[in-house]
Formats: sequence, C-alpha cells, structure tokens
Amino acid sequence: MEFAANDLTIVDLFCGAGGLSAGFRSAGFDPVVAVDSWSPAVSTYRRNIGNHVLAEYVTDKLRLPHCRVIAGGPPCQGFSSAGLRKSDDARNSLVSVFAKLIATQKPSAFVFENVEGFLTGSDGKYVLELLEPIITAGYRVHLRKVNAANFGVPQHRKRVVAIGGLGWSPSFPGFTHSAFGAPGAELARTSTALVVPTVSEALSILPKAIVRGLDCPDEDHTFTLLEGADLQRAELLQPGQRMADLPEELWHDSYRKRAFRRVKDGTPTERRGGAPSGVRRLHPDEPSKAITGGSLRDFLHPYENRALTVRECAILQTFPMNFEFSGSQADRIQLIGNAVPPLFALAIAQSLKTDLESLADREKGPGELLSFVPTLSAGMSPALESITKKVQMQFCRRNSKERQLALWD
Repeated sequence: MEFAANDLTIVDLFCGAGGLSAGFRSAGFDPVVAVDSWSPAVSTYRRNIGNHVLAEYVTDKLRLPHCRVIAGGPPCQGFSSAGLRKSDDARNSLVSVFAKLIATQKPSAFVFENVEGFLTGSDGKYVLELLEPIITAGYRVHLRKVNAANFGVPQHRKRVVAIGGLGWSPSFPGFTHSAFGAPGAELARTSTALVVPTVSEALSILPKAIVRGLDCPDEDHTFTLLEGADLQRAELLQPGQRMADLPEELWHDSYRKRAFRRVKDGTPTERRGGAPSGVRRLHPDEPSKAITGGSLRDFLHPYENRALTVRECAILQTFPMNFEFSGSQADRIQLIGNAVPPLFALAIAQSLKTDLESLADREKGPGELLSFVPTLSAGMSPALESITKKVQMQFCRRNSKERQLALWD
C-alpha cells in the first residue's frame, strides 16, 4: 500500500493510558485509532488523547484503518519479572497476534515495546513469534533492550523495543542522556552532555503532597499516613536502602518467603520472579527505580516518611501534570506502571518521523533482522545466551556475512 510522504497516521494497540500515543502526538503523528479492552484505560485515553479509542480485545481479526505506523506493547504480565512467570499465560499469545496484524496490515513501519523478560520468556518463544511473521512479511527490523533513562526518563526502566520498516531500513533512536545509579547504566554510550534527571529534580515541579481526606485540588497527589511496622520501616530506611537493610524482624512475610525461596534447590525458574527488594526508599540524587503497578506499596518518598503519591509516579513516568487517570487508585497506578513513558515514546517517534519523511534515502531490501542487542553488558545469563543463539540460527542465515558480524554489536 502506498502512503503519502506527509502521512503520519498511527494506530496504538493495547494503548493503556495513552503514553505511547501522547509521545507520538507530540512528535507530530496523528493517532487515528487506539484499542484497549480495559475500561479504565479506555476512559483515561478518551479524557486525555481523544475519542478515537475502541473498547475491544485485540485479535488477529481486528479491522484497522489505513495507517502509516502500527505501534503497541502486548500485555506483559505473563513474562514480567515483577511477578510469577507463567508460560501458559493467555496474554503471552498477544505477541503473536500483534505480529500477525503487522504482517497482514502492512503499515510502512511498526514499533513494539515490552518488558525485558520478553526476551527470555519460555526460552525465547515470544521473540521468535514476533520476528518470524514480520520478517517474512518483508520488514527490516531492529530489536534491542534499552534503558528509558538514556532517553531522559527519570527512572531506570529497561525495556525491549523493536522498530521495523516495510522494505526499508529504519534508524534506531540514539541515546540522548547518560545515566547513573544502577548496575551497568554507564555502559550505554552517548556523546551528549545531558544527564538523566534525578528523583528530586523530577518531583520538584510538584507542590507538597496532602494527607488523604484533607482538601486537595489533585486527589492523585494525596497519601495515607503510615502506622505501626510500616512507619518503623520508613523511619529506619535511609535514601537508597531497601528491605534487606532493615532488621529481619521488620521484613514483610512475603519478602522473607521470596528471599529464602530463591536460594532453595528445586525452585522452578518461572516461579522465582525478579530479585526481591520489598519496600525501598528512593534516592533523591539518582533516577528512580522502575515505576510499576506496585510502586505505591514498594517505594517511599526520598525525604518524607510516606509512600509515593499517584501523581509523583505519573511525573516519574513523564506524564504531564494535567494528565487525568480514571478508575480506582489501584487502577490508576496500574495504568501508570504499565504505560510507555511519553518522553520515551517521543524519542522513538522523532527518529521514526525523520525516517518516514526521507524514505528515498533509506537503505532498501527484503525482510531482515538488522540488529539484535539483548544486553549492553559483556556477559549474558544462560537464558539470554540461549535465545541469542536461537535468533542467530534462525535469522543470521538470511543475512550477508558482513551483516552477521555486525548484528550483535
């Protein structure tokens, strides 16, 4: 299908709160359809982005309009390190649905975003489910793990991003910020002098939070006073410290079980999840840890003995101050934690827009994996090494010898 050079229409699948659409719209794209089946997500998108959102399940039979770009991040809970990994989780099949829609609809370009656990879930099954249909359909693809902090988002948020062009080679956006405060953060090379904002810098635009129940112009910027053991933990934790730094008698029962379970022989890998941290006080002079649906439970304010507010989490996700979230408090923090940070989406959108406006200058060719960067570290876990070998075996055979040598750089 032919597209006009100035056609910057985009469809946002699994749109959630609309972080991806917000970033693309800021870059000059025109979101024409968004799709999500969760009522709070549809309501939030409609309040902030537009009425073009459909309250539907995404299936490979979904009818989509003519558009230049299809983007989205299929729900990731089935392989997220934040919880139990379940290889039979029905949400995992949505990766395959996304790939089939791209292959069928054939937009000029696509963008895929997901959690880092996507790479190793079910020993790489989902990576192959994504790449095989779209490369066969003619897309030239970059697939890389990046840290949103390297694009100015004030948190260490590692995500997998795939960008593909139909018969043409897209760019992969370059890092705009250097990062610090997390293992391996300095490995991302950037020539810019910009440094990712810290928690205190990001939150400095907010007024003082109010105790819940008192008069406050922004319900999302209120908090509940801590009591009992929760208050004891907060009083003891210094900036950057976490549950492991507390006396053992103050550990959560769930933290204690999870910490010990990880060292027991015979524990299935898919039931271990990520490294346990429990409650943590954010460090004011570093970027935040990744904002998730559990952030109101897991993160303490860097200075005050209280949890973060919903609004503070939204700001750390780079949503604007006037962005309004629908649903219960649990719904609102889930929407924020699941979202693509708008500033991260903007960086991807700006790079893609430049490519689309100069397609005549882009390298052309058949479907191909242009780059695969599963980690910036020199070492790999056994699971990551396994999927890397699978990708090499399945997709390197389609590349030239010169391309193979550069594929993993």
